[in-house]
Amino acid sequence: MPSTHKKEKPWDTDDIDKWKIEAFTPADNAGGTFTEESSFATLFPKYREVYLREAWPLITRSLEKFGIACTLDLVEGSMTVKTTRKTFDPAAILNARDLIKLLARSVPAPQAVKILEDGVACDIIKIRNLVRNKERFVKRRQRILGPNGSTLKALELLTECYLLVQGNTVAAMGPYKGLKEVRRIIEDCMANIHPIYHIKELMIKRELAKDPELAGESWDRFLPHFKKRNLSKRRVPLKVTDKSKKVYTPFPPPQEKSKVDLQIESGEYFLGKQARERALNEERLEKQREKKAEKLKEREKEFAAPKEDGEKKKKRKRDKGREDEVKKDKKKKLKEVEVEED
Repeated sequence: MPSTHKKEKPWDTDDIDKWKIEAFTPADNAGGTFTEESSFATLFPKYREVYLREAWPLITRSLEKFGIACTLDLVEGSMTVKTTRKTFDPAAILNARDLIKLLARSVPAPQAVKILEDGVACDIIKIRNLVRNKERFVKRRQRILGPNGSTLKALELLTECYLLVQGNTVAAMGPYKGLKEVRRIIEDCMANIHPIYHIKELMIKRELAKDPELAGESWDRFLPHFKKRNLSKRRVPLKVTDKSKKVYTPFPPPQEKSKVDLQIESGEYFLGKQARERALNEERLEKQREKKAEKLKEREKEFAAPKEDGEKKKKRKRDKGREDEVKKDKKKKLKEVEVEED
């Protein structure tokens, strides 16, 4: 029996984007108003208070388009968003929640408002708990920025995301695919893998995506494979045992003498408490005297006069030179006398 559903569809052309998300309008909300009110609140740091007060009219106007109410509480230091009877999009309250979260993380208001658009998502990556040492954490966080922010700019261009490194978090805004790459790069950076390796990989992928022949093939042969060059982290034992082959003996090694046995041999065991303490003090004093004598010798070396053999030799050379000059002068004078007599 021939298929009935495989018919020609003249309206279905190649130029139609089937993955495009259509904007949600009030006409799409057939259910009407919501039965219950949904609200979200976020605290913000004190240094953001002045900026938020200035930017709040812009945020209020942006949220009014979606029927979302917002309040700024400067006493508690919190921002609240909630649905109203005018709200028609159920997802709008979730976007408003992300908006106040980004504002609390020092994202500028004109940039944060873009989260209300379709196809734009956000991700706040906590990086402080990924590295224990504070100095190491600061160095690795600086790697994300790079010299004059060049690494951050390269990541923004390649992932098509907005990035902001602030304190113990990294705020990212953009498409879902880009956010996935950003999270992987930042987590690897905190795990001591430099972002430049990921930047090289993303640049190669961008070029490969332009070739339609490679769409259905694996790109592993084109991507770089960086080998780890760290040294072995295996701890070297403090006492290295000699594992060389020894002559086999059926008898076990002699038992090591205990502390008490050693005290009996030295006679310390039979001494009284006071005598034992006296012997220990004497040993301690002897060691102190020896160390003191060694230190005095080292100090005396610094004040020892240097050898003057080199200076004497130089003087002799100078004296010889002077004698030669005197002899030459005498010879010249004798020659001049002889010439005059002639």
